[in-house]
Amino acid sequence: MFFKKLAVAASVLAVSFGAQAEGEKSIHDFTVQSIDYTDMPMSQYEGKAVLMVNTASYCGYTPQYEGLQALWSEYKDKGLVVLGVPANDFGDQEPGNERNIKNFCKVNFQVDFPMTKKMVVKGGDDNAPVYDWLAAELGEESRPRWNFHKYLIGPDGEAVAFFPSKVTPESAELRAAIDQVLQ
Repeated sequence: MFFKKLAVAASVLAVSFGAQAEGEKSIHDFTVQSIDYTDMPMSQYEGKAVLMVNTASYCGYTPQYEGLQALWSEYKDKGLVVLGVPANDFGDQEPGNERNIKNFCKVNFQVDFPMTKKMVVKGGDDNAPVYDWLAAELGEESRPRWNFHKYLIGPDGEAVAFFPSKVTPESAELRAAIDQVLQ
């Protein structure tokens, strides 16, 4: 009887720890919703680097959309995906719905890179799981502190680096990191 209880306890522990150990190991293990509410399995980006950027329409950094679109145009055939992630976490600067956001980006910045539906990115109970994974991989200090925070993910799905809002899409620092992961 003792061994049976021990075996059951060991199984429970294995399942508990196994679930955590068998959890998301790369960005490719996640599926998010596109801005059009269709599934967007991140596994579709295997073999490509991803620059994830939490965006907002009414922010001082909103003009970065132009640079992100230029980055996408320049690097998409080299293996980079720019992924916009609208978020209303900072200053209520993304109050619109997905249709409004998509239209704003298209009309004002001719954005045609992929975008997700709005997500919570700064942490907390409603946080998007992919953003919790990024913070676990790169450390709590990597969590977005404002709009247009950037995460760079390598072609293997591993989180590589993060860049605060003030680092623009045109910056030498960001471009050097992108070039390095694309080698």
